Amino acid sequence: MGILKFLGWLGTNAVAVAVAAWIFDGIYFGTAANTASQDWTDKFWPLVFVALIVGIVNSFVKPIINILSIPFIIVTLGLFLLLTNALMLAFSEWIVGLFDVKFTVDGFWTTIGGALVITIVTWIVGMVFGTDAE
Repeated sequence: MGILKFLGWLGTNAVAVAVAAWIFDGIYFGTAANTASQDWTDKFWPLVFVALIVGIVNSFVKPIINILSIPFIIVTLGLFLLLTNALMLAFSEWIVGLFDVKFTVDGFWTTIGGALVITIVTWIVGMVFGTDAE
């Protein structure tokens, strides 16, 4: 993976996480929950780190979970994928917490909604800017 492709991937994940945090009050990163006094520089590096972790989890863990849950995905006609996306977001929150970086997703429905927003925004950004097929 080239450096520009990696930066595009990281930027896409950062935009998706930022949009999810903007839409849902229960998703926040940085030093405090969406306070107006918090400068954007206090949120930039936590956002980049969260985007990196979310991207890594979605690239390596999510495919394994989806393969193992194929029967549930078939029985629910794909709705189980919402739950696996939410589980990946919750797992990312746990991993980020291990590094003492503030990233919080409050509640089940916020996790489902945040995962859905991240998936949709990632897809839209990928459609707008295109992807390289290797």
